[in-house]
Formats: sequence, structure tokens, C-alpha cells
Amino acid sequence: MTDPIERSVSAELVAVLVAVTQGQPRVLTTEDASALPAGPFELEHRSLQAGLRAWVETQTHHPLGYIEQLYTFADRDRSDDGGRRTISVSYLGLTREAGETGVAQVGWQDWYRYFPWEDHRDGPPVLVNDLIAPRLKAWARAAGDRTAQALRRQRAALTFGLDGAAWNEDMVLQRYELLFEAGLVPEATREAPPADGAALPGQAMRHDHRRILATGIARLRAKIKYRPVVFELMPPAFTLLQLQTAVEALAGRGLHKQNFRRLIEQQTLVEETGGMATGTAGRPAKLFRFRRDVLLERAIAGSKLPLARQPE
Repeated sequence: MTDPIERSVSAELVAVLVAVTQGQPRVLTTEDASALPAGPFELEHRSLQAGLRAWVETQTHHPLGYIEQLYTFADRDRSDDGGRRTISVSYLGLTREAGETGVAQVGWQDWYRYFPWEDHRDGPPVLVNDLIAPRLKAWARAAGDRTAQALRRQRAALTFGLDGAAWNEDMVLQRYELLFEAGLVPEATREAPPADGAALPGQAMRHDHRRILATGIARLRAKIKYRPVVFELMPPAFTLLQLQTAVEALAGRGLHKQNFRRLIEQQTLVEETGGMATGTAGRPAKLFRFRRDVLLERAIAGSKLPLARQPE
């Protein structure tokens, strides 16, 4: 006879809530920056989104604006403290940081705190070549036979841009899962802590919340290339430099300034407000706002970010 606990399933709602503040990508966290806002789906909620909004606003006192469903995590080994199998339905939300949340243990964090290897705005981080590449190569050598070793080396090269392979900023989840498989992140070794120095820099999160966060970052990085969702993160009026800085923060890559501005102008995504930015060093810059009627006029698709070539 099947144990009732084995047959019971609980549904959890998890929010990846993103903002860009002073040129840095930020994510709202709970439990002293070790978890994402989450809570159970209750039967009285009229929908999953209604349940998510209720939980996030209760936990953080922060209202949700734009949200979209991200992914459902339902691996067989996911369970809560009571032993029930847990299914997590995750959502991506875009907003603007409004200062302190006013709730203990809840706050905004730079998402590169969790994924320091993902920030390539100034070129590849030293961390990639000095720590990640050698440890992945050692992991590849530890495979059982030459074929398995070659496959591991190839995966490492493709995901982290090693051995001449190109860096793909969208592969956030694949990189995290590769490091997990190689035992190089703390979440992979919770039952048996690794030897000193084995885990890479980057704060761990409870349960599989860092995996969920990686999924959210990857979704957003891909989406900003073909939908103007970045404007959900901008103030009502902004300079083109502020807009470019926000996109760079999310993509983790540098952008060609002139190509970026040409792309924005060609797609008529913004219009001048008539105002000028004040309180900034140098020449005053024009202020722009997003033309929301663009979405009604046509679908914006196929827009590739003018990513800067990274230093060799």
C-alpha cells in the first residue's frame, strides 16, 4: 500500500522579481538573501497569478506589476519539510525598486552576487579563467573513459566560452546546472560538504531557488532581444545612456553605443519628452519616454542586441 505522504503533492509559487537600480540588475529576496519570495497555492486563490501576487505582497509589502509564468519545477526529488512532493510554479516579474521593503529579512540584491561568472560587461571575469576553467577541466579528466572526458570538455567549452568557443549570455541555466553536476556549487554538496575551496564564489540559495533564479535571468536575457520589456524597468523619463546601461546590466554584456541608439531610433521605440537630464556630469542629455502605442502598431520581433565584441 502506498504511503499517503508519498501520494500527497503540494504546490508552491515562486517569484523572480527583477529591477534595475543605478545600472545594476537586482532581484527581490527573502530569508536574509537566501531565498526567493515563495508560498503555497491556496484553494481560495482564483488563479495561480492571484496566489502569487497575494504571497509576494504579504511577504514583501511590494506590489507586483508585469508578470509572466516562467517554468514549473516538478522533479521527483523535490519535497517539503513534511516529506510531501512539491511542485513549484515560478513567475518572472519586472518592476522598479522602491527603496527599503520595510520587512525584516526581505531585500533587493545584485543578481551577480549569486552568479558572479555571468557579468561580462567589462570582459570575461577573472573567475572564469582562474577558477572555473581549471576545475571543469579536472572534472572532465575524472570521467570514466576518453569518450566521456571529451563530452565533458565539449560541454564546458560551449557553456563557458572556453577553448575558442563564443560566450552565449542566454545559457545561464546550462552553466549553473553544469557547475552543479560537477559539484562546484554548494547546493550540489549539501549532504556531503565539499573539501575546502571546492565550491566557487557565488552565494547559494535555499532549496533550488538559485536554479529558479538562473531560469528567470536566462528568460529575461533572451526576451529583451525581441520584446521591449526593458521599459517595464525604466522610470517614466530616461536618457538613452540610462536605457543602454539597463540593457547591459541585464545582458551582462557591453553594447555598441551607436548601434544601440540606431536600433532604438529605427524601431521608433521612444520619443523625446522635451526635457533634459539635470544633476549629471558633462553635457545635459535629452530625456525620452517609451512609446507604448508601438505595441499596438506592430509586433516587435527579431531585434538582436548590438553586443560588443569581448576582449580576447
